Amino acid sequence: MARDGRDTSGKDYLLDNRQAEAGERFTALSALFDPSTFRHFETVGVGEGWRCWEVGAGGATVPAWLAERVGPSGHVVATDIDTSWMREASGFEVLRHDVAAEAPPAGGPFDLIHARLVLVHVADRDKALRSMVQALRPGGWLVLEDADPALQPLICPDEYGPEQELANRLRHGFRELLRQRGADLAYGRRLPRLLREAGLADVEADAYFPMTSPACTELEEATVRQIRGKLVAAGLATDEEIDRHLANVGAGGLDLATSPMISAWGRRPVG
Repeated sequence: MARDGRDTSGKDYLLDNRQAEAGERFTALSALFDPSTFRHFETVGVGEGWRCWEVGAGGATVPAWLAERVGPSGHVVATDIDTSWMREASGFEVLRHDVAAEAPPAGGPFDLIHARLVLVHVADRDKALRSMVQALRPGGWLVLEDADPALQPLICPDEYGPEQELANRLRHGFRELLRQRGADLAYGRRLPRLLREAGLADVEADAYFPMTSPACTELEEATVRQIRGKLVAAGLATDEEIDRHLANVGAGGLDLATSPMISAWGRRPVG
């Protein structure tokens, strides 16, 4: 499963991991969200000897952190439909795997299962969630993190001029392309309830909302370059508008934001 959660082998995949911009997006996403993700891992107590499953890893930063934390007595498996960005990985196992269509990988039951920016894009989210819950050991933790673009739809929350208005219009086009491909743009806010309904205990959640970061700029540039052909083909933007927006982004005068990242965690009851 790709970091953005869909089958990257499909010709209609919006954020294809085979494109050069995918690596730039992974780098920016890691800079923006890895510190928050690692904080949640520390909250649930990831430690020596844990067995961990990183779902839809995309890149190597998260499973590498986990591998260092669990040490030689633990085990980390990172799965993805497209594993091309983990070819140089070391210290953890890498498997090609579809969380919505295949049984959990060998190595479980797991002390920790984590997925970030995955389920929001998966067609059969309920099945994927059930699969992850069933792969937990009693007392094991599931940590899910997904964006909620419908909760905060603007890339420029302070829309005070034409440059910000253009940025937000293109962001609306991006969301429309995601919606057309089955993404649930309000999925993040549902995570706490879904974890409770799945039978998990001690469920908590929070949200993280980066704004005006160099990584926000890098993420926007890579994303717009990656989807510009689809935006134009769908009549959601013109090449001139996209060029103008990229120039505005490059000039450094836009306070760019991300959608809120909702993180929720809960543990499988022991009894």
